[in-house]
Amino acid sequence: MGSSSQSVQAVDLSQLDAVFAKYADMANGSLIPVLQAAQDTYGYLPLKALETIARKLQIPISQIYGVVTFYAQFRLVPRGKHVIRSCQGTACHVRNSARILESLKSTLGVAPGGTTEDLKFTLETVACIGACSLAPVMMIDTDAHGRLRPDRIPKILDSYSN
Repeated sequence: MGSSSQSVQAVDLSQLDAVFAKYADMANGSLIPVLQAAQDTYGYLPLKALETIARKLQIPISQIYGVVTFYAQFRLVPRGKHVIRSCQGTACHVRNSARILESLKSTLGVAPGGTTEDLKFTLETVACIGACSLAPVMMIDTDAHGRLRPDRIPKILDSYSN
């Protein structure tokens, strides 16, 4: 279903003009708001956008990269249309969440943190979803899927392939 390599997408850098115009009057504190606005524009922070931000704000790209990798809110790769969160909490762990995660990885062809090449799914692990009575559980977007078995994963994912 997927591949670990990400295809490079064309980025329309002119969309950043409005971002820079909005934050032009902010002295020295505009990096994070500019990064947030750029991510809102593209869905992630493409390298070309980071290079443009570095040039416009006169900040070394290494410093920008440090900020982007420090804060969990920022993404350097596109996210899928559907975000899958596989619970790895205690209740799920004792009910074989590792087997669920293995099934997700093999069906999607990506590791946690990865996005399928077709940009349909992003796979994440979380410490707890808060639905322990349904363990093992995963969320796809806002939908909870509980009492999972590895053999049910492909059918569940197929229902999101529209």
